[in-house]
Amino acid sequence: MEPDLMLDTDAIRGWTYDLWRAAGSNDEEARITADHLIMANMSGHDSHGLSVVPGYVRSLMSDQLQLNQRISIVTDTGSLVVVDGNRGMGQAAAAQTMTLAIARARAHGVAIVGLKNAHHIGRVGHWAEQAMEEGFASVHFTNVVSRPLVAPHNGAQARLGTNPLTVGLPRRDAPPILLDFATSAIAVGKIRVAYYKKSPAPEGVLLDAQGAPTTDPAVMYEEPLGALLAAAGHKGYALGLVCDLLGAAIFGGDTPLPAHLRKNGMYNNMLVIVFDPGRFGAQDHYERETEAFIDYVRSAKRAPGGADILMPGEAERNYRTARARRLPIDAGTVAFLDETAKTINGARGSKLPPASSTIA
Repeated sequence: MEPDLMLDTDAIRGWTYDLWRAAGSNDEEARITADHLIMANMSGHDSHGLSVVPGYVRSLMSDQLQLNQRISIVTDTGSLVVVDGNRGMGQAAAAQTMTLAIARARAHGVAIVGLKNAHHIGRVGHWAEQAMEEGFASVHFTNVVSRPLVAPHNGAQARLGTNPLTVGLPRRDAPPILLDFATSAIAVGKIRVAYYKKSPAPEGVLLDAQGAPTTDPAVMYEEPLGALLAAAGHKGYALGLVCDLLGAAIFGGDTPLPAHLRKNGMYNNMLVIVFDPGRFGAQDHYERETEAFIDYVRSAKRAPGGADILMPGEAERNYRTARARRLPIDAGTVAFLDETAKTINGARGSKLPPASSTIA
């Protein structure tokens, strides 16, 4: 396995911005998208960072991804709203949705907002962070409308998406709590990174086309296709199913039924509940109890191996410190990014340099 290449963080962020500007995004959309993707890499979630760019460009070239869209309101009852992303850039659609949800929660104490028909919105924890930066808590149920990727419990064929569940809990003078995980045993993007690296996937997360366990990531990208397992068996499967129904169907979004799939399309629906924790009237208690409980949890005797007991979201903060100046990106992903630059240059007549020009 080849070692990762080290890319200058600021330079590759600039390159990503320039790529989307060359592709046709306006300044705001290109900035939001580039910041989001690079932050995913900085947070240790390479599955939702630069490795998705080639797929996004394929969606754009096949007229699936629509640039420079604004969300449109479908239903509005004040604290409950449904918006349509109009197949727009998911990062921009989700940012607009969260801005709306935060404003409604500020006015009403709580807001429930459904976003449907958006292109891939990326790392959902990013949107919980947007709420927490304004002092709001949030809960997110998200589904994935692409070819099915996850087998149901006791099944051997994919029927569900990776459907993340996300919770953000702000704290007044301390780091927030951020839970953000796929309901599959592993995010499919992590399998994509392993495929690009030509390295094996972890054990216990993949089935081949015959339903047998495998560590070959190619089963998710080469025929005959296999499937991801659900996280924690029947529990992750049930959560994933609820994300399809509560995070999409209940407010008009699609589930990954064959009739809803589009070639090269990669879409999300998201139900977000945003609320002001201060409205419960127990803010001081919450802060004291949270701090005391974290101290109590960390006081547990360490398991053999001596790793730290981390709070949800702490690993991402540690990664951001380590990756503030240089991002480790596998050579396969960088090669795909270089090809993507050629695609955009050929289609738009631009002169975008290769991503490999940002190697530190």
